[in-house]
Amino acid sequence: MTDTTEVAAPVSLQTLRQQPFELLRELERRSRVALSGGAAADADTREWVGIGLRLGDERFLVARDEVREVMMMPAALTRVPGTRDWVAGLANLRGQLLPVFDLRSFLGAGSSRGSRNARVLVASGTESPVGVVVDEVFGFRRFLQAEFTSEAPATEMRCERFLDGACMRGDEVWPVLSLRSLIAADDFQQAAA
Repeated sequence: MTDTTEVAAPVSLQTLRQQPFELLRELERRSRVALSGGAAADADTREWVGIGLRLGDERFLVARDEVREVMMMPAALTRVPGTRDWVAGLANLRGQLLPVFDLRSFLGAGSSRGSRNARVLVASGTESPVGVVVDEVFGFRRFLQAEFTSEAPATEMRCERFLDGACMRGDEVWPVLSLRSLIAADDFQQAAA
């Protein structure tokens, strides 16, 4: 897990009465500590922030620092001849060509392109931008460091080799998908048919 944020020490709720945003933030922090089973004084309050998404019927997370932006599915994609079916095509991203790949199709689980809620995650940290189509994006999800496990759960999508672990809260399990591992994979790099 790479994206951690140090949270300030607990403060009195009375002192935050005139600062509603800070009051809500402190209440959220205390709720997270309580959910993780720790006491406020000795709990690890570092948090991990990711982007929640859906592939098929499964929910996943991608680390915030692996995503440059989330965009709507482009209205027009230019198909690239001689590429595999999971290469959706090229899109124009503010004047720059963006290769777009259908992640579900790459994993052999159908296609996300026809979904009304489909979004494109633009990966960060790559030499040139790369877009990955997912079925839906839920927005930011925050977890305490204590809610993370490095053990990757089995998934219906059979994408365990691209997982960096999982975040667990109560009965919820959110596998953490690594876009860096996906993009670096040999079979992903072999997009030519």
